[in-house]
Amino acid sequence: MTEKAIANRKPETLWYTRCPVPTASGIAIQHGWIEEEFAADGIRVASLRASPDRAVRESHFDHSKEDSFRQGGNAPPIWARSEGRDIKVVGLTWLPQYQSILSLKNSKVKTVKDLRGRRIALPRRVNDQMDFWAASAKQGILQALAPEGLGEKDVTWVDLPVHQTYIADPAASSSGALFGARQRAQSASAETFALIRGEVDAIYHYGASGPALEAFLDAHVVLDLNHHPDQEVAINNGTPNVLTVSGALLRERPDLVARYLSQVIRAAHWARTHRQEADIIFAREVSAVEEWLPEAFDATLYENLLPSLSDRLVHALEVRKNFLFKHGYLKKDFSVAEWIDPKPLAAAHELLKSRAVLKAA
Repeated sequence: MTEKAIANRKPETLWYTRCPVPTASGIAIQHGWIEEEFAADGIRVASLRASPDRAVRESHFDHSKEDSFRQGGNAPPIWARSEGRDIKVVGLTWLPQYQSILSLKNSKVKTVKDLRGRRIALPRRVNDQMDFWAASAKQGILQALAPEGLGEKDVTWVDLPVHQTYIADPAASSSGALFGARQRAQSASAETFALIRGEVDAIYHYGASGPALEAFLDAHVVLDLNHHPDQEVAINNGTPNVLTVSGALLRERPDLVARYLSQVIRAAHWARTHRQEADIIFAREVSAVEEWLPEAFDATLYENLLPSLSDRLVHALEVRKNFLFKHGYLKKDFSVAEWIDPKPLAAAHELLKSRAVLKAA
């Protein structure tokens, strides 16, 4: 394709997807701002979840769909990059979400030290391409053990095969997050029942459903990883949260990528001054009632919605990638630094500034 052809290439559709967590992308999508941004160009904007084709929806994990954006947990894009997918990281955020190790109140497991020799749940989704939940559980447990001088061999891992897949259900929403309320409700059923039945002594859980699960079990919190004094202990699937784009789209139409990101940035700023309205959107995004939001996502959430590529966030992404490679979740290693492109985010900020000047004039 010639340089002129590339510059003139207009995608018929820009695809988007995001995980069921609070994101600026979710706000921009729910407001219709991204659709409005590209309406005059005749470019359709569509959710992967709206497609009846499972292979299209599966792109949430394998990043196979061209001209697509994704914001969410880092394990799928890391795995996809390791598999050779042509994607680029254009933004990172730190998601301060519920992340705890739980035991039952009548258990002798009260502290992390009590986990020595105990049975730990390791749910494995055997029919999903990338088992992000198993990777999250293993990292959460291991990072809790490490400060106490304990390691992988100091606990007994209880394998819990899960046959249900995240993409099994037909498309149900033109704009919602990929996973609906049903998938969210069932996400921890294997380990929860194992804990109730006494087959394991502790489970790891993270995300919006955490506070409700803790209350349902009347559970004891062995460790709150989200508020651990060493923030590296909290590095996991949502920390950092990753914003990616198809590599070909970025190379051929960086202007479109910058325009998309400009609406994400706009949404992050809007949320800071419209917290009540944002909470309503977030509750819908995570399939939870608003009452649980303060416990599921702490007060720093609104200061962490704006995508950046700070050294701290890049380091966290490196830690996460290294963990996944070390523990066999990736076949091939790769350079995080080479995976990141800072230019689109910088261009998006400049675009917003120029529009503000024009509006003021």
